[in-house]
Amino acid sequence: MVPLSKGIIEIILYEYGVDEFLQRMSDPFWLQALSCVLGYDFHSSGTTTVTCGALKEAWNPQEYGIAIAGGKGRASRKTLQDIEKNGELFNLTTNSIEELKYSSRMSAKIDNTAIQDGHNLYHHVLIFSENKKWAVIQQGMNDQTNYARRYHWLSDNVNNFVCEPHNAIIGDIQQEKVLNMTANQSKSAQKISVDLVNDGLIQLKKKWAELSLHPNQKTLDHFLYNKKTKKPINYLNMPRKINWLKMKEIYDFQPKNYEELLSIKGVGPNTVRALALISDLIYGEKPSWSDPVKYSFTVGGKDGVPFPVDRKAMDESTEIIKQGINQAKIGNKDKINALKRLKEFIPNNM
Repeated sequence: MVPLSKGIIEIILYEYGVDEFLQRMSDPFWLQALSCVLGYDFHSSGTTTVTCGALKEAWNPQEYGIAIAGGKGRASRKTLQDIEKNGELFNLTTNSIEELKYSSRMSAKIDNTAIQDGHNLYHHVLIFSENKKWAVIQQGMNDQTNYARRYHWLSDNVNNFVCEPHNAIIGDIQQEKVLNMTANQSKSAQKISVDLVNDGLIQLKKKWAELSLHPNQKTLDHFLYNKKTKKPINYLNMPRKINWLKMKEIYDFQPKNYEELLSIKGVGPNTVRALALISDLIYGEKPSWSDPVKYSFTVGGKDGVPFPVDRKAMDESTEIIKQGINQAKIGNKDKINALKRLKEFIPNNM
């Protein structure tokens, strides 16, 4: 996998340039195709972790002008160190390195905290170039379903970390009632959340207490069950505790906006969820409960399930990968096997 991935990427950089490479890595279909050519089934979570690991192992930042930081598990916790080390190799300024580290932290914070879809991140990679452009590929796992979900980011498309920032999110299934505080619909709830923490602990505790007097709820436990079916309503699961010491720190900091609020260390899913529910139930400013997943790992089908195949994107991706295989500096046997896998991934009759 290492020499084959290196050969393909070398050709892409030579033929299309650094910006196109970052664009391709932020394209879920292209990365899926690349992973399958390197030897993985389309539905394997290893298409993310092992492919990124192979690329990182094959990479020479000084030779290509692109660095790969982070990885799976423990490697993901070394992302900031990797950014700093490679940023110095590229002679980036201290401010530029700090901006890249901030992008890494915020992309992870968004997908673990602002989007509550039940998938806990265990893989985080930030790929960046000498001109400070970057792409993020991170993956989370749902412990109940054992399904993975992958999140793609591209710096060119991130105008705001807390408003529709993703290039794509892919997974096996779309879930009901996912709290998505990055959706356009959640803008008012974001503002109320910031106002709540800036008003001080007394006001916030008062709002928290008011929830028990809400006309549709006698106690906080009423968030947990539907009166008719007696079944859990997971998306209205109010956190039982709020860290009031952390709330005091946030109040002292006085965040100017929702991004600044999320960037504070210690602001986690419970804090985000509690503020969102207060915004909804007391002020009537509803956050988005729509799952932001945009693609399936199956990348579409002839029957239109989960959506029709984008033939143009498929053909472009296939041609670029095929060109990379043919020109890669690898053995003839490796080329033949890779082209066979590519043919299996994109059947001729499609």
